[in-house]
Amino acid sequence: MRKLEGKTQTFIYVYVILMGLFHLYTAVFGNFEAYLQRTIHLTWVLPMAFLLYPATKSSPKDRPTLMDWFLAILSTAPGIYGIVNYNEIVSRIVQVDPLTQAQLILGLLLTIMLLEATRRVVGLPLAIIAAFFAGYMYFGSYLPGVLKGLQFTLAEVVEEIYLTGEGIFSIPLGVSATFVIIFLIFGGFLEKSGIGEYFMEFAQAFAGTTPGGPAKIAVVSSCLFGSISGSAVANVYGTGTFTIPLMKRLGYPAYFAGAVEAVASSGGQIMPPIMGAGAFIMASLLGIQFREVIIAAAFPALLYYGAVFLMVHLRAVKTGIKGLKPEELPSKSYVLKNIYKLIPIVGLLWMLLSGYTPMLAAVMGILMAWGVSLFDPKRRMGIKSILDAIYSGALNITVVAIACAAAGIIVGSVSLTGFGFKFVGLVFSLARDIPFLALLLIMIVSLVLGMGLPTTGAYILAAALGVPALTKLGFAPLSAHLFVFYFAIISAITPPVALAAYAASSIAGAHPNKTGFQAMRLGILAFIVPYAFCYDKGLILHGTMLENLAAIAGGISAALALGFAMEGFMTRALKPYERALFILSGLAAFTPVLAIKLPAIAATVLFMFLFSRTPKILSETP
Repeated sequence: MRKLEGKTQTFIYVYVILMGLFHLYTAVFGNFEAYLQRTIHLTWVLPMAFLLYPATKSSPKDRPTLMDWFLAILSTAPGIYGIVNYNEIVSRIVQVDPLTQAQLILGLLLTIMLLEATRRVVGLPLAIIAAFFAGYMYFGSYLPGVLKGLQFTLAEVVEEIYLTGEGIFSIPLGVSATFVIIFLIFGGFLEKSGIGEYFMEFAQAFAGTTPGGPAKIAVVSSCLFGSISGSAVANVYGTGTFTIPLMKRLGYPAYFAGAVEAVASSGGQIMPPIMGAGAFIMASLLGIQFREVIIAAAFPALLYYGAVFLMVHLRAVKTGIKGLKPEELPSKSYVLKNIYKLIPIVGLLWMLLSGYTPMLAAVMGILMAWGVSLFDPKRRMGIKSILDAIYSGALNITVVAIACAAAGIIVGSVSLTGFGFKFVGLVFSLARDIPFLALLLIMIVSLVLGMGLPTTGAYILAAALGVPALTKLGFAPLSAHLFVFYFAIISAITPPVALAAYAASSIAGAHPNKTGFQAMRLGILAFIVPYAFCYDKGLILHGTMLENLAAIAGGISAALALGFAMEGFMTRALKPYERALFILSGLAAFTPVLAIKLPAIAATVLFMFLFSRTPKILSETP
């Protein structure tokens, strides 16, 4: 993103604040009708892609070029037409009323502008995929074999993309235009009010002095910060610049320090209450309340972080890494004295779980964050701080909105051409009606998409292609969506394109792939849990009381067993056969069959007792 100066920066500052105020207004007093709200949103955001993001590496980084200004102004034309002629557009009968020449030209213009904005803001991979699916609607009938699609005229393609709620202006952009931007502004208020800083202080005070303190600070602070930031790479840079150097100073290898931060940061998107834009899209696609997604995601996310916390603790004890000195950290009494700063997060969570709409909960969270700031003279938010909070939050909508709009082209193409049915048929033929093989195939697809796309775009595309196949095989829709959501996220720690691990390795000064593979080991539960909750609804708290309790007990047992096995250490170094036994008992504890789960839990407890009886040995395992 460009670092603008002078009058251009002032213009962008005012422009973004006005956009934020508009969305706050609609959040409080009600959104416009879906197509109109989404059109206004994209029309406001699209010019920012050309003004804030350079076209090439050699383009100016401190100012837009004349071409950028021209493209920014031109990109508003399709949206302005849609706003002015809204009544005419929504009263059209799709595939019956003909397109006017103006609609055809403006639809093509919007598609081209959006693809270029996607290339600049999100990256070339999503732009290429969106362009392929846009072209497939028109050229698909000319392709051979299984790729051959239905025949559509150019006017029908433009109509689907531009003048309906199935293309660019579909559910993903709707989520960006309503929920996501309000929560981003909420995040801006958390930062300016000092609550984001308090997360770090909280983690430092309660985890910093224990063995491997900086690594635990990374896990706890990233868990708290990541649950509201929704971006793994942003989280790495937000907390990793502090935690990674500390971990290295106390003796953690550079690659391990980077891996801890990458894993902790990536998990923020699966940790309620916010979970990034993908969770809001999931609720909208499923037609369920957002609180149902929060409840379903809570226990698997806690397992993930619990296992990572355990492994960094074991590594610290194993290698003799101590904690930080108390005088280097905020005191616990200071942190407890300021615990009122958690009121906005607790209040937000309470409102979401009580059934209030996410938008109302976010607006109230913003008011609570402002109220909390009044008690801290250093962070008290006046008019300037409030405007800065709106600006810093709303500015981040560019990436999300552009990604959602581009993903809308893909969703529209899949819907119009029947490409989704072809993909379902391909999965069925490859999996031979074996559900586990289908999960394996969808996992690979989600990981590959996540390596080249942002989480939101990867999830939308994977959900459009993979979820129908999984639901036809009998998996619950929520489990299927969470499955592709998980793998779209953990692609950030999966080499060869592990963006979060690479960001962390750049801070740590470590080899990117070595950091990535260590991150995979630490995040092992994220590769196993999605399979488990597809078969055991108790893990997402959707079973009976007995099933839920058994799943919770099994999950905790599995997290302990796999944590010990991955680090090869308890109170001493574990022998290879002991690690193998822990792996077996851990995997068995995830099964939904009580006759297997209960003995596996008992076996894990027995192994923990037996394998911890000898004296501790501070040594690396083979």
